[in-house]
Amino acid sequence: MVNNISKKDKLIILFYAGLKVIRGFFKKFYLKKSKGLLLIGKHVQITHAKHIICGKSVKFEDYSEIHGLCEDGLVFGNNVTIGRGVMIRPSSYYGGDLGKGLIIGDNSSIGPHGYIGCSGKIVIGNNVMFGPKCSLFAENHNFSDTETTIKSQGVNQKGITIEDDCWIGSNVIILDGVTIGRGSVIGAGTLITKDIPAGSIVIDKRNRIIKTR
Repeated sequence: MVNNISKKDKLIILFYAGLKVIRGFFKKFYLKKSKGLLLIGKHVQITHAKHIICGKSVKFEDYSEIHGLCEDGLVFGNNVTIGRGVMIRPSSYYGGDLGKGLIIGDNSSIGPHGYIGCSGKIVIGNNVMFGPKCSLFAENHNFSDTETTIKSQGVNQKGITIEDDCWIGSNVIILDGVTIGRGSVIGAGTLITKDIPAGSIVIDKRNRIIKTR
């Protein structure tokens, strides 16, 4: 493939990447562990950084929010990208309802404006791609007792697993207790409420597997 990017555009790219490297250089000393280059965009919020581990070339893009307070911490593998405006929320901002946390493998990325609710443990494998505005909710509210409020009944947390080499389209919603098997493709706008076998293609809102790869 011919690279048609002009020298001027390359310089612009390098300039903004350099700013992210500088921000990352100062922030990485607050993390529990950081193995290599860390790139941080503008207006990124990282809280409870001592619970966060980053591999090499991790990128937190502009306006992303990384909340580190949780039991097992947040672990980002090598070459992970957290897109613009992504929220990673394992726990309450004020210390209540301490969640489990997140592991995301090498070369995986969360698209812009995603929401990762990892109060239950979320494990994302290697080479997983998420489109924009995906949401993962690793907990469910209990509501069986009609004599008391739903809020007072607490939650249950089974966790979410997404195995290696999956492509998750934009606006996909993945609910607690789900495992998506290796090499699966989930079409845009799909609601995933049950396990998806490896190598599946799911393109509607009822989890119907139309074919395998």
